[in-house]
Amino acid sequence: MKKRLIAALLGASMLASAAHAAAPADYVLQNARIYTEDAARSTAQAMAVSGGKIVYVGDAAGAKALIGPNTRVEDGAGRLVLPGLVDAHIHPTGIADLDVCSFESKPYSLDAMAGFIQACIKRYDIKPGQWITVQQWNFSAGNEPSAQAPDLRRALDRAAPNNPVALLGNDGHHGAFNSLGLARAKNAKGQVVGYSRATIASDFKDFAKLIGVDAAGEPNGTVNEDARDVIDAPNLLLVNFQALMKTPQLVPERLNSVGITAMQDAYVVPEMQVFYDTLAAQGKLTVRVNLMQFYLPEEFRAADGHIEYDRLLTGAKQIRAKYAGDDLIRSEAIKIFADGVLEGNPYAVPPTLPDSPSLKPYLQPIFGKGADGKLVVKGYVDTASSLCQGVRAHPDQYESAEAVAAFMKANGYHPGQCAISSGKLQHDRQVILDYAKAAHLAGFTLHIHAIGDAAVRTAVDAIEGARAADGNDKTPDTIAHLQVVSPEDIARIGKDHLYLAYTYSWANADPEYDLTVVPFFEHVSGNSYADYHKPDSYYEKAFYPTKSTKAAGAILAAGSDAPVNTRDPQPFVNMQLGLTRAEPGLPPATPSERLTVRDVVDAYTIHGAQAMGRADEYGSLEVGKSADFILLDQDILALGDAGHADQIGKTKVLETWFKGQKVYAAKPQS
Repeated sequence: MKKRLIAALLGASMLASAAHAAAPADYVLQNARIYTEDAARSTAQAMAVSGGKIVYVGDAAGAKALIGPNTRVEDGAGRLVLPGLVDAHIHPTGIADLDVCSFESKPYSLDAMAGFIQACIKRYDIKPGQWITVQQWNFSAGNEPSAQAPDLRRALDRAAPNNPVALLGNDGHHGAFNSLGLARAKNAKGQVVGYSRATIASDFKDFAKLIGVDAAGEPNGTVNEDARDVIDAPNLLLVNFQALMKTPQLVPERLNSVGITAMQDAYVVPEMQVFYDTLAAQGKLTVRVNLMQFYLPEEFRAADGHIEYDRLLTGAKQIRAKYAGDDLIRSEAIKIFADGVLEGNPYAVPPTLPDSPSLKPYLQPIFGKGADGKLVVKGYVDTASSLCQGVRAHPDQYESAEAVAAFMKANGYHPGQCAISSGKLQHDRQVILDYAKAAHLAGFTLHIHAIGDAAVRTAVDAIEGARAADGNDKTPDTIAHLQVVSPEDIARIGKDHLYLAYTYSWANADPEYDLTVVPFFEHVSGNSYADYHKPDSYYEKAFYPTKSTKAAGAILAAGSDAPVNTRDPQPFVNMQLGLTRAEPGLPPATPSERLTVRDVVDAYTIHGAQAMGRADEYGSLEVGKSADFILLDQDILALGDAGHADQIGKTKVLETWFKGQKVYAAKPQS
């Protein structure tokens, strides 16, 4: 580190001297606090740009020598300047604010949904028989049942009896449908048989854990992950695609407005290329992007059942070759889902267990209403009891509604809660391992979605196996999300120096969300913060271990995952939560995992560029790199250092520059 620091300081001195002999710059920024993100993390006063590249970073005197008669000179007024931000995991085609039917992630009770959806029918003139798609459904808050709407299916039936309805979860993994929507499910033969108790046990038995059911075993409306694909409903990321193609510039405009100048699109199917090609052709792509190619390997099975990875990757290579050497667009990564999501549904009868695979079987909490009327854990099912062993041995005895009702009356819980489940991977484990190996051998970087601890372990196994196959441990292989990570895998991640794309604004306590996860991991009672966040519990210590993974040797990047939770990529809110681990007014979650302000700035700048494999081009403000930078209205470094991290989320971008051109300027305050 000392040698790198000396080299950086000598370089700055040499550049300052050379500046006197250089040609005048196109643009000079003076009187600013420029946090360069160079090897020494140095700060400069001035910067000069020519031809879209940085030609000088240093003191005021050196910059002054580069000012000619046609040089544009700007006074930074002491403002903090950072490199353009890099969002290492985002779904940009979903972030534009379009006029659509959307819950905007606000919680709605099941009764309240009816009026909202009926208003959408009227506003958008939706005809009988047409799909009604409601976006940004908050699956983990609200959704309280009532006598008239005991579950989502019946609530949506009341709202729209003449239309199929699809609620698109704001995480991209949850969904809900009414009866007309559920009836459109097709089996493997392409026959429309619909979701029902009978077909879930036969045609769709592989999806059984992804489909919520009521006390009688009939679908309750919730359909998650791949189980949604057999219903011809709109896809969350493509539902607005045609409308967006009319005004594609809305996406880079929004990104630039929050300081983002580079990103990785974390889910790109081939038909989405036209979006980026159009923006580039129009000269409106004011961000650099790496398209992470997504394919379902199971769609490439041969007649004998084996997956033809060569055939899959032939198409992927063609897309990569199309953009090879392109300054704006690359397509050098393969996206793999190791799992889905972690949340269960405590309102369902029986409660729906989390989908994501766990290293230990999930607990079976018994939920009921507390004195305050809110849902609480009343106890836990002893799945090892002789009673539960009998239920599992003779499931046919509990098929009728009468038998279920009698069991519940006698025991206080649904017989379905005798099930023992550890969740499931998104694909067979061997498929994930083989796919990762094939992709690495073909020269692709891996980007693996992993939420639960067993999925994270599988992701690490896959990356290690892929690297062993080709001997290449230099590609910036990345794991995204990492909600629960075991201590053993934290050590492995560090040893492998993997890139981690955390969404830092998820690492906080949230009473409504906690109810959907923590009781399935830990024995809890009540619904207070102390009940759900016990410092010595496994879940609390394994929850988004940002600081621990960094200390172990991982490289922290940052991914908003927008439009999950919000269409706003909100980088400064993410930075704030990375430091505080707490929403305003609430206690923190695992405060020992708090990062420093420089950790999160690194994640959003130089580490993001490294994760994209292009840190020699951008990610820091150094001579020869692209002039991608932002001016902020407040000094987030000073706020973090002074213990005012809770103010960082309010930060506004005043200007965003990309390739030496101003692509965003905040409107003056009136």
